[in-house]
Amino acid sequence: MIQILTPEGEFIEHPQYGRFLEDLTDDDLRGFYRDQVLIRRLDTEATALQRQGQLGLWASMLGQEAAQVGCGRAMRPQDYAFPGYREHGVAWCRGVDPLELVALFRGTNKGGWDPAEHNFHLFTIVIGNQVLLATGYAMGILLDGDVGTDDPERDTAVMAFFGDGATAQGDVNESFVFAAVHNAPIVFFCQNNQWAISEPNWRQTAIPLYKRASGFGFPGVQVDGNDVLATYAVTRAMLERARSGEGPAFIEAFTYRMGAHTTSDDPTKYRVSAEVEVWKHRDPIARLKVYLSRSGKADSAFFADVEAEADALAEKLRRETHAMPDPTPESMFDHAYSEPHAQVDRDRAEFRAYQEAFADVEGEQA
Repeated sequence: MIQILTPEGEFIEHPQYGRFLEDLTDDDLRGFYRDQVLIRRLDTEATALQRQGQLGLWASMLGQEAAQVGCGRAMRPQDYAFPGYREHGVAWCRGVDPLELVALFRGTNKGGWDPAEHNFHLFTIVIGNQVLLATGYAMGILLDGDVGTDDPERDTAVMAFFGDGATAQGDVNESFVFAAVHNAPIVFFCQNNQWAISEPNWRQTAIPLYKRASGFGFPGVQVDGNDVLATYAVTRAMLERARSGEGPAFIEAFTYRMGAHTTSDDPTKYRVSAEVEVWKHRDPIARLKVYLSRSGKADSAFFADVEAEADALAEKLRRETHAMPDPTPESMFDHAYSEPHAQVDRDRAEFRAYQEAFADVEGEQA
């Protein structure tokens, strides 16, 4: 497993991937810390909002901050990301407004952000489906000739995000086949958080997940997903490889889901607290804070400023979530097609009549 920053905050030079960190500035390193703190606060606030009845559901990413920030910051603007439904940190790195994420789970919008604006696709609830979409998009990039041109502003790669449980899905394995035989410029990024809802890894695979890649014909690597520097370096290496025309790669970010699968889940039913305690000592934010402090790259004033920014983000999230207007019921028909459609018009009219029937009953009762 590739590791550059130990749980104790010790920096270890890596002979293969160390060179991908050489151009990082102290500001970049502090930015990694800031990103992780802010998205953790976003995550905890959204969880609290769901418990208060303000959101219908929330999929927590607690403990997976380094995996998401590391890969998110390794992407170039023209690269394209296809997330599952837990990639709030990648969304942050791609410039998606956190309120768009919250609005999606609150049900006040019908999808969220503009994917073309951020090169970040909409969340996908169907397990593994986004990996097929990502592979097709990568094959399109190849056909457009936007790979291997040596133009850093043109060469493009795709990242497909999924969890360990999704590797058992047919969609994901079919994507591996197509990506390999077509030499698609895609990086498959698996956040192995140890649990596919209530199923542990040993119920899903007999070998480490990254070793599956070799059977499909492309390289796989396992990285410490709680190490933001290692994740950044490995992802950057694999993205550069894809952009240059060398084809797909598989990254297994070995991490842990500290919270529930979603807010509808109770992890105490299937895992022991001792396991969670072990992973608390591998916290991705704590180890980076120790490294920044010991190396003199950040002081107490910086950490205080980040905490104050996190508090402000949380306050804004609470305030603006409560202020979100409820959508009209008929708005569900607005964007089914880009142009008027006869079937949608009939469905809308039928739904309107159904709604009006309730108004007539209420009028009679009054």
